[in-house]
Amino acid sequence: MSAAALLGIIAAAATLLGAFAVASRAQRGLHVIELFVAFAAGFMLALALVAAVPEAIAKHPASAAPVILVGYLLVHFSQHTLAPHFHFGEETHKLSKRASQAALGGLLLHTFFDGVAIASGFLVDATLGVLFFFGIVLHKLPEGVTVASLVLAAGGTVRASYIAAALMGLATILGVLLTGHVGFLTEYGLALSAGVTIYVAASDLVPEFQHKRSWSITIAFFAGAAAFVLSHWVLERALG
Repeated sequence: MSAAALLGIIAAAATLLGAFAVASRAQRGLHVIELFVAFAAGFMLALALVAAVPEAIAKHPASAAPVILVGYLLVHFSQHTLAPHFHFGEETHKLSKRASQAALGGLLLHTFFDGVAIASGFLVDATLGVLFFFGIVLHKLPEGVTVASLVLAAGGTVRASYIAAALMGLATILGVLLTGHVGFLTEYGLALSAGVTIYVAASDLVPEFQHKRSWSITIAFFAGAAAFVLSHWVLERALG
């Protein structure tokens, strides 16, 4: 089993932890996940802008930027056009089954590109692959919260919420496995992943906490960006 596939499986499993926090009503766990949202946003924003975007443009100077934009727009279309009730966090309002299913569909596309990101990173070098893995694991916990709460808000069972989280995990693994075998993903997976990562960080995660007056959340956000810089420095020396 390749390193990318193994890390993809671990990242997929993290979604189930977030789902468990919602299904078990672990309020302390949900509060900690709020801090994960802020930390993940800072880490992923730094990852996209400092590492993924420059690497994608270096690989395809003329065409990477439009593909990055396509990645960004694709996630917006799937999560906020096809699924207009979607938001990244715990859903506390009653939803129709159709709205819940539409939101799950949007999340499946997003989680597929999580896997593409990990595999695409490893196609560049181990450092970028591991950094993508870190960023994705960090937001898999709130992602599990999202999907489980969507299912429960639509009247679904706890078992159904776990199944939905498992499907998202499988989509991540599928993204890892297909990237090395589908020509377009092999060539442009990194650029697409950069656009998706910017969207998840800036348009999904940041709005979940930017209206909250909390020093702990603010510190977590800046700590996430700092953690990326430190991780990048350490990994380049350890793996590069």
